[in-house]
Amino acid sequence: MNKYLIVGLGIFGRELAISLIEKGAEVIAVDQHMELVEEIEDMVTYALKLDAVDEKALSSIGVEDIDVGIICIGEDFESNLLAAVNLKQLGVKKVVARASNPTQGKILQAVGVDLIISPEVEAAERLSYRLIHSGLLDVTFMGGDTIAAKITIPEIFIGKTPAQLQLRAKYGVNLIAIHSPQPEKDGKKRPPKIVNNPSADTIFKEGDILVLIGTRSEIQKIAKL
Repeated sequence: MNKYLIVGLGIFGRELAISLIEKGAEVIAVDQHMELVEEIEDMVTYALKLDAVDEKALSSIGVEDIDVGIICIGEDFESNLLAAVNLKQLGVKKVVARASNPTQGKILQAVGVDLIISPEVEAAERLSYRLIHSGLLDVTFMGGDTIAAKITIPEIFIGKTPAQLQLRAKYGVNLIAIHSPQPEKDGKKRPPKIVNNPSADTIFKEGDILVLIGTRSEIQKIAKL
């Protein structure tokens, strides 16, 4: 089981910590504000009041055993940067930090941060995709120009197979999974049937949701079909 350290318990840090716990991870959550620590202490593995800018304070909790440290400090970039540097120096295997703009991203990259995220920018871009393309249900940015997307099956795909459509050769995308709706049981909705890595002869049906990976332009082309 991976062990995660969440530094900063604002809205983003709190929701990330809870989501990781729900997925079975071990989460240590820290913040310099006690009221935020108290709000989450019953939901995570361990929560404590701690200033991550203080290297000695961080070392006292054994961060060398942490698999991933995520710096979720939003408004104070100096604290964000110093906390990231401390985690790197203390031997955390992977350090993730927030950047609010490209300049901050370059600075974090320069000090060796392994993964730089921009939640506000990514959220805005995801929303813009969904507003422009009504069939596009969700987008995850994979790095560079590559995205993963959940998309309502285009009408012209129904009744055909990935092999017939030549998804990779013609559209430049990889089909990762299909979410197929299930009929109600006893008047209650049932979760969709999920088929991972579907075979080339799988027949697409009405109502299917496709999970695709490709470049932004390739995904957009399919979303417009």
